[in-house]
Amino acid sequence: MKRVYFTAVLLLAGFILSVASGPLRAVEPGEMLSNPKLEARARALSKELRCMVCQNESIDDSAAPLAHDLRVLVRERLKAGDSDAQVLNFLVARYGEFVLLRPRLSWHTALLWGLPPAVCFIGIGILVMVARRRGSSVTAGQAENLTPAEETRLSELLREGN
Repeated sequence: MKRVYFTAVLLLAGFILSVASGPLRAVEPGEMLSNPKLEARARALSKELRCMVCQNESIDDSAAPLAHDLRVLVRERLKAGDSDAQVLNFLVARYGEFVLLRPRLSWHTALLWGLPPAVCFIGIGILVMVARRRGSSVTAGQAENLTPAEETRLSELLREGN
């Protein structure tokens, strides 16, 4: 019994530590800008950019060397006076649309944006068709009348089952 309690306490402690720690940021103190407004813009942009190594993390969260280089590049562009849109356009021109965590809606990303809703609508349509077929087959079966011989046989079978 003590073993069960000990295991439960360890699991609970591990859960609390994992929740309390939250996501750890990979931005190093040496990267940060002295101007708080520029740093806030850099952090906001870093959260919109994909780490090309990790692929499902933003460069703000990634500790990969390429993510570090991209964070530094973003800060350099901001210090040079670029707007947020100019920084994003520069990175898209350099690395392609894939660098954005949320790709822009354009003709070449239309399939990316339209496919998930299309699949949902097709699935709902298939479910509706299947439900209608099942409903019509049940009503068709009920519409057929049994012959007197079939009714007696059915009654016998039902009595035997009880």
